Amino acid sequence: MNLEELDGRIGEGWGGLSPNGCHVNVVLARRGSPTAAAAISMFAHPSPGHSPVLCCVGETQPDYEPIWPPTLMMNKTTATTEHLETMTWGPGQLGIGQAVLDAVADGLIEASGDLIVLVAIWLDARADDETAVRVAARTAVRKAIGMCVEGRDAEAAARLVADRDALRNPFYSGE
Repeated sequence: MNLEELDGRIGEGWGGLSPNGCHVNVVLARRGSPTAAAAISMFAHPSPGHSPVLCCVGETQPDYEPIWPPTLMMNKTTATTEHLETMTWGPGQLGIGQAVLDAVADGLIEASGDLIVLVAIWLDARADDETAVRVAARTAVRKAIGMCVEGRDAEAAARLVADRDALRNPFYSGE
């Protein structure tokens, strides 16, 4: 699939179990496109508790290097504690980076500066297992990139339409 076709593709994924699970939204953007401009503009307009970062990995801070393709991450959960900041930009960021590299290794996307991966990550403020968070982020992002590239399962979409009146949500307790 070429970059023009990938530009603006959206995917989502869930990995793990609460409180150490995570939910992500992923947008793919072609460098120079309006989608990429919108994604990059978040660097210039952060809001309190939400810090966009270029996803990097490295044994120590001086060894940091960016994931390729460039991957921008933003937290969906407002980081109000040092613990949540650490879980987000530690194991959350590492899992995101590993998933993007998994997608490259799987041939879904290319390690190119012409593709930008935007990841918005939600973590539970009660998360307490770094390894579980890393694995959950890796699982969720890889699933979301797969959805971006391969599309939504038509049978799953049809099932949702058919079951629309009976759908539930874990945050809704009404009838």
